Amino acid sequence: MAKHLHERIANLSVPRLLRQTVFLATLLLAWITLKPFADLSRLDAADLVTGQETVTYATYGLLALAGFLLVVRDHGRALASLVLPTHVALVGWLALSVILSQDPTTSMKRLALTAAVMLLTASLPLLAQTRAEFRTLLAVATLGLLTVCYVGLVVAPDLAIHQPRDLMEPALVGNWRGAFGHKNAAAAVMAMLLFVGLAVMRTGGRVSGLAILGLACVFLVGSEGKSAFALSLLVFVLTGAFAAIRSFRGRLLITVGPIVLMNLFTVGTVMSDAIASIVGALPIDATFTGRTDIWRFVIESIAARPIAGHGFAAFWGTQTLRDLSDDGATWAGYASHSHNGYLDTTLTLGAIGLVLLVLVFVIGPLRNYHRLQTETGNAGPFATMFLQIWLFGLLLSTMESFFFDRGDPIWLMFLFAVFGLHYLARFRTRR
Repeated sequence: MAKHLHERIANLSVPRLLRQTVFLATLLLAWITLKPFADLSRLDAADLVTGQETVTYATYGLLALAGFLLVVRDHGRALASLVLPTHVALVGWLALSVILSQDPTTSMKRLALTAAVMLLTASLPLLAQTRAEFRTLLAVATLGLLTVCYVGLVVAPDLAIHQPRDLMEPALVGNWRGAFGHKNAAAAVMAMLLFVGLAVMRTGGRVSGLAILGLACVFLVGSEGKSAFALSLLVFVLTGAFAAIRSFRGRLLITVGPIVLMNLFTVGTVMSDAIASIVGALPIDATFTGRTDIWRFVIESIAARPIAGHGFAAFWGTQTLRDLSDDGATWAGYASHSHNGYLDTTLTLGAIGLVLLVLVFVIGPLRNYHRLQTETGNAGPFATMFLQIWLFGLLLSTMESFFFDRGDPIWLMFLFAVFGLHYLARFRTRR
């Protein structure tokens, strides 16, 4: 046995080890961050969990460069296939939004990290040489995260579980958050890990897949992420609908329909008294835990710059907004987002940015999934996993904001799925 292990180690090439290292480091960095288990009782807790430190920028930048260099020789065609008119238009608009921004310096800094994350994630699905290696790396990274989160519950429960002393949202006391900065982020990632666990199990990793499913499900329940849990169930229903409906138009309807309806009966409540009265009659919190006040403020702010927006990531957390809060005019300076990704995109990138978002991140991946089933023969467990993560992200964005949010773990996983679908629609994979 020792001889066999020695031979396997000897056969491992340095480039392969580097690819595996970058793959694992990318996922674990996004999930665990460089400062896990943030103490939310501290005034600087927000800075600890948003990944704005110089070392975070440098780490993502180096990983992005390493990932690109490791895949460009063997997968140059795959990377080149990303140069599509809609992609070029989006990148161009993001750059222009920095110039047009109300705070160009902040926009430029935040776009730099977002660009590094996007480049890194574009390389991520290409780092594994075979489907078996991809499955193994996914399982190792996922079980690594789950181990860290569960160890945190035992060793440092005051930092892995929301406490009464937390300065923000003390009502979350008792909810599990693990290494994450908030239980909502933990719940969303755990829901995505359910899809990963299923794919791992269906591709030969029965034991590790079941372990991922069980551990992620228990943690999801412990986080009390009701929205994430409900959306994960909806994703399973939609996945079944995708299997039954083969036409592109039909799939477009079952993708966009729930997104429109969820936005209508959430954000729509602050725009229409009729919708508000309907939602008010339902046995739910009609304010969506205070989100309606935020949505009203955001809609008013969008009206000020509807076409171009306020600039890339140049609204929340900026000095202008903090000054308003300090003057007592609004509480918005202490909010980090609008709890709706489509609203936030319109707020910062304008109507043009929202249209490009839909083209690149809604229509594009849907076309890719439709195409991979008929042209490349890649319709399998990993294609389904990417589809489910993508659908979950689109639905979650009606209640949370993560689009273009730098190193946000949900954003990186969403990008991972988008790029995965893109490649599977154009290139065959090896076993």
